[in-house]
Amino acid sequence: MIRKYQKSDLDALMQIWLEGNLDAHDFIDPSYWHDNYELVKKELPNAQLYVDEEEGEIAGFVGMQGDYIAGIFVKRDHRGRGIGEKLIDFLKLKHDKLQLSVYEKNEAAISFYQNRGFKLVKKEIDQETGAADCLMEWDA
Repeated sequence: MIRKYQKSDLDALMQIWLEGNLDAHDFIDPSYWHDNYELVKKELPNAQLYVDEEEGEIAGFVGMQGDYIAGIFVKRDHRGRGIGEKLIDFLKLKHDKLQLSVYEKNEAAISFYQNRGFKLVKKEIDQETGAADCLMEWDA
């Protein structure tokens, strides 16, 4: 079940955020994610957050800023169960256009988004990490 974020979700979301970034971005020094943890924890509730809950447990979440997907994360032991797709489909019902950025080396994520109709718009360098970033877009 997808629902809006509640304050009591924050610690669980942050654990999923950290775990997801460490797992997906082995090409970025892990200290980057640990160093940014408190800042993200402070800023995360400012995004429009939707949480997927399965059997009373948070399985994943997505953060939106307008039509921009700031991040989509699925708990490690819930990956491969269609939760990411469920979150994307939920957003497609609410938006005519979606944008997101994904690291070029995160080939699994790029493939995931392409399989759901997202197209590569441009590539640039993430100034904070120095890694190549791909801006992707979906239009209804």
